[in-house]
Order: sequence, then structure tokens, then C-alpha cells
Amino acid sequence: MSGDQARPTVISFGPFEADFQTRELRKQGVRLRLPGQSFQILKILLEHPGGLVTREELRQALWPSETFVDFEHGVNTGVNKLREALGDNADNPRYIETLPRRGYRFIGKLTPHLRDPEAALETEGPTQPLPPVVESSVTVAPRGDWLKIAAWIVFGAICAMAATFAYLRWRHTAEPTSLTAVPFTSLPGQQVSPTFSPDGSQIAFAWDGDPPKGSKGFDLYVKVIGSENLLRLTRQPAELICPAWSPDGTQIAFHRLDGANTGIYVVPALGGLERKLRSTRIAFGISAPISWSPDGEWIAFADALTSRGFLTEEARLNLLFVPTLESKPLPHAARCLADFMPAFSHSGQDLAYDCEHSFENSEMGIYTVATTGGTPKLVTAFAGWGVPGAPAWTTHDEKLIFSHPHFGPGDELDEITLMDGSLRRLDFAKDASWPVVSSKGDKLAYVAYNPAESRIDVWRRDLVHLQAAAVKVISSTYEQRNAVYSPDGKHIAFESTRGGAREVWISDADGGHVMQISNFKHPVTGTPHWSPDSKKIVFDSRYAGNAQLYIADILERIPRRLVTSASEAAVPFWSHDGKWIYFQSDDSGATRIYRCPATGGNATMLTTIDGLGAQESFDGDIYFDVVRRYTGFSTPAMDLYVQPARERVEQPVAVQGMPSAGGGQWTIGPTGIYFVPHDAPRSVDYFDFRTKRVQKLFVLDKDFGSGLSVSPDGRWILYSQNESETNTNIMLVEQFR
Repeated sequence: MSGDQARPTVISFGPFEADFQTRELRKQGVRLRLPGQSFQILKILLEHPGGLVTREELRQALWPSETFVDFEHGVNTGVNKLREALGDNADNPRYIETLPRRGYRFIGKLTPHLRDPEAALETEGPTQPLPPVVESSVTVAPRGDWLKIAAWIVFGAICAMAATFAYLRWRHTAEPTSLTAVPFTSLPGQQVSPTFSPDGSQIAFAWDGDPPKGSKGFDLYVKVIGSENLLRLTRQPAELICPAWSPDGTQIAFHRLDGANTGIYVVPALGGLERKLRSTRIAFGISAPISWSPDGEWIAFADALTSRGFLTEEARLNLLFVPTLESKPLPHAARCLADFMPAFSHSGQDLAYDCEHSFENSEMGIYTVATTGGTPKLVTAFAGWGVPGAPAWTTHDEKLIFSHPHFGPGDELDEITLMDGSLRRLDFAKDASWPVVSSKGDKLAYVAYNPAESRIDVWRRDLVHLQAAAVKVISSTYEQRNAVYSPDGKHIAFESTRGGAREVWISDADGGHVMQISNFKHPVTGTPHWSPDSKKIVFDSRYAGNAQLYIADILERIPRRLVTSASEAAVPFWSHDGKWIYFQSDDSGATRIYRCPATGGNATMLTTIDGLGAQESFDGDIYFDVVRRYTGFSTPAMDLYVQPARERVEQPVAVQGMPSAGGGQWTIGPTGIYFVPHDAPRSVDYFDFRTKRVQKLFVLDKDFGSGLSVSPDGRWILYSQNESETNTNIMLVEQFR
């Protein structure tokens, strides 16, 4: 085809065929379901094979300049759906490669798509003659041998069938003891009512942590698995919101509990104007959950028989026909006082739901009913204070997962087999409710109660205007501590348990754009510190058994071990000239301060007495903690020592005039030291190098966490503080089945 001819309308790669004219993607002739924006992304990538397509180029192609959407979220969603259709993997791609912070590249091999035989001959050249037929020289076995061979084949087939049956039965009954739940959300406040997108890459949920000023309540949000960015879909805080994703992934329906505005709404999944489908009369949150049928035609919901019902309002289940907005009631079990929390099966043929058997005894039941009608069937009944949450169907609709409330604390997730009624507790889920399973059955999400004592947030204070109120910068329902400014003031590194284990994270200076740096899944990882150029972070981890140092480039976000001659290296600090990394180690049998080249190599001992948590001052001296005594306080009393930073060992001396501080609760500024006094653990003070005097800066409202950091311009100080609010967050279990 000559260069001035039109581009081909069909491009093939692997088993796939993309038709640009019909906007269809086929695999071995079978049409695949692919949203329009995802196909447009594929088209752009195929038109530039092997070349970088930037995210900005995708934005310009997908959304006009006057369109206001969260295009970052939209691009992520479009690429995820494309990879889902291609069976591709971002970590080990065959077709779509991600170039971090830049864009994407098509790396598959294109094959020309030819529509006529003449084009095929022109492209492939003259046809080669077929090879001559060769007569087989194989000798036919005698009849008796064939009988023996046939017998062995039958015997082998029987053994294979038996082994397969045994494996499937074991797989069917084996308990998933290796499954682990990790936080999907870790926001302050309550996150409830999760629902998976059809491809399982995103979860929509309700959150009450960011209402407009002067209001309170829940709004609807979407978050991509593996990302910390949120897409806010509603801005009308309500008493509760319960969403359900449409099967084609384009819309999210939700039941809003909000006085006169109570009803069922729908909003585009990428953001836009919401539309009300119908009003409802529910007055309690347990009647709010809804479910969208797999064929996209029905929404199951609960509504009250009257507007003045008792407790659960004598709620009944209904089906809303989406094309016409007509509704019809579902059959009702006579034993049930109220029906609520419906969940369509994967086949769409059945609906599972909760019912109230007795208000006085708090007896609950889980039922199933055919969506075409018929008599509801009781699956299981139990007693306990609380609400079990909508049941979730597992793969092949063989089991239901539900939250089992108890009269005491600690709700659990149970799995019941519909065929025989056998129950099994899912031990990995603690204080769990509101379970939901992805369409493919490979992911489980649920709401977990998070006690207040496990939450620590990072705050910022203005050192120029000390009377100004503190600002919460980094927050979640878990711990975040030891926050430190980058030397250029643009980022903050900190350690957090928001991902399930203590890891190193970074954010912008205002706490936005949170990204995970380490992923060791080990409880002892942290104490980050920046390189002088603000491009790398050094930290320690014990995931390999002993304490080791790691360095991660913030663009690559891949930790690499810093190899040094000292073992048990921990609590690192980068020198201001970038040449050295200081750390503590008990390599000599006692904890001493060492340093090694920033590129790794032999370590040199710098101190002759026990020392912890070394920091280098701006003039090159080394400061470190020395334990004075252990008292009744939560941290030991520390004296601060100083010695010149030279390779030869010198006797350090205590910093005169500075009171005892808590372990690790101090940081060095250009003219002095900011610290938390050991005898005043809620106070932040300042020690002036020149005058040797101490000034009290401010007092915290609650207990101090750990870590202090001053911004490069000396304007701001970061610290962590224990919180007291109780929260709920959403947990995620991947590879569930």
C-alpha cells in the first residue's frame, strides 16, 4: 500500500482484531465487550506502535477542552478495561506497557490484515509448491498388542478422572488459610457500602469525611485498586448512600437516605450530573442497599410500606425496571417482619436478602428468592445485635458470604454452602460487615471497624504564626508517623500502616497525591530520610530478618538494598553533601553510630558509646540520642550528644543546657533543635544553639506520635499525633477464589 493511501481500518495482533470502522474488538472472531473510550485508547496506541502516547495526548483525544472530568481517573479506567479485555497485565505486559508518569506504549507485534486473495499474493510472494506426500513406514501392531494398549489407555483415563475429581473436591472444600485482607481505604471518618466495578478494578463507596463546610454526611466516591486518588461523584451529603455499579460499567446507581430527597439515583461512573429514578420512603440505613441485575435491566431495592413504620419500617423488596422505571414487588416470606439488603446472584436468576424475624430477640434470617417469583427459601437464621449486611454470592452462585453479628463485639464473616447449609468462618476478616464479591469472584471487599487507639495522623504547624490553628496534613484510619520534608520542600516522606503493614509512602507538601514507595509487607519498615537532591529516600526494613538499609528513587519507586559491611543497620540519615549515610548498628555487640558511602561499601564506626538515631547538623556535626533512664513514660528519657563528623573516633559530649527528650522526638534546624521534652510529652520546644536557652513553641491537644521535621524555609513543622475517633474503612482480599 503506498504512503498516500488511507490507513488500514482493521489491525490484527496476536489473536485480536481491531476494526476501526465498526469500533469493534474481536478475539479469534468473537466480539469482545469494550467501552468506547477504551477502544479509542487502543486505536491511538495501534496507530503509534512502539511509540510513546502521553497521557496528555490521550486526554486531548478523549475529552474536548471544554469538558470538565477527572481525566486522570478516566484514563486509568479506560486502560484498565482495555487490559482486562486483552488479558494483559501491567506488571508483565504483552501489549500495553506503562511508562510511569509519561504514558503508554503498544509493544505487541502487528500482523497485516488482508481482505482479498490478490493482496495476500502481492504481500506474500509466489506460492511455494506443496511438499510431496510421503508414504508412512510405521508397522501396524498386532491385534493382541492393540487390546493391551487400549486397556492401558482406559485405565489411565480412569485414574486421570479420579485424580481430577479428588483435586476439584479438595479445591472446593479447602479453606483459604493464606488469604490476607489489606486496607483499600484508610481515610478519616467512615467508609461504607462498597461495590465493585464490573471488571473488578475499582470500588465505589460512601464516605463522610469531606462534606462541604457547615454540613455533614456521606457522599459517593470511586477509587481504583492500587491508587490513592479519589473521584468524587456527588456533593450532597446524606445520612447514608448505598451504590451499585451498572453491568456495563458506565453508571452507578445509589440509594440516598436524605429526608425529602430520599430515593434512587444514577450518576455517570466518570462523573457528571446525577438523575433521580424514583423516590422511596425508607428512614433507616439497613433499607438503603441496592443491587443491579447482571443483564442491566433491574435494580433491586427495599422500600417501606408506610412512611411511619417501626424500626425497619416493615420494608419490602421491589424490582425497578430501568428502561421504563416501573417497579414490581418480590414475593415476601410470612415469617419476615421486614426485607432489606438485596443481592443479585451472578446468573441473575436469584436474589439473596436479609430479613428481620424478631425485633425483640434480634433474630435475623437470610433468604433467597427467584427473580421470576416463587416462594422465598430460608438459608440460615441467627441472633445477634447489629445488621449482617447484604449477602454476597461467590463464584458459580454456590455459596453466600454474610456478616454474622454477635451480642458482643467482633462481627465475623461467614460463608454458607447453599446445597447443604454448612457454615465456615473466614478467619482473615476481623470486625467485618457489608461483604461484596467482584463479578469474577476473585476479589472480596468488606467494611471493617477500626478502633481509635490505632490511628495516628500527621499535622503541620506555622512556626511564624504560632497562634494559628494546626492543620491536619496526612490522615487515614491507620498510623502515619515519622514524616519528613524533602530538601526542596515539595514532598513529604512518611511511614504508614494504611496498606496493611508498615511501609514508606510519599505525598506532596500539602499531603496530596499519596504514593507507596515500599511494599515489603513487614511490620518493621520505616524511618525514611531524603537525599540532598530530593530525588531519593533511604529507609530501613527487617523484612529479610535483620535490619537493612534500602534506597528508592521516588520516580521508580523500587527499593534497592544498600550493601554495607555492618549488619543490623537501621534509622538512616543522609549527609548534607550527599556522600554519606549515617545509621545505627549493633554490629560490634553494642549499638553504635556508623556511616558508609551513599553508594554502599565498608561502614566506619563513629561513636564509642551507645547511640541511637543520628542526625547531621548543617555544619557537619553528628548528634545522636543516648538513653539516660527508663521511666514510667511511654518512651525512655534521652540525652542528646554531639561529636564532629570525622572518620577517627572521638569522645562525644552531651549538649549542654538541653533538657532530656523522648527517643527520636527531635530534629535539627539551622540555628537550633526542635524537640519534645520527656517530662512534657505534649509540648514542642526549641533549643537555641547560640543562647543555650529553651523556648516553648506550642502544646498538642493529644498525645504525640513520633517524628519532627521543619520545612527548608523554616516556616512549617510537621509532627504526628494520636487521634481518638473511631472509624470504619474498606478492606480488600485479592485472589479470593
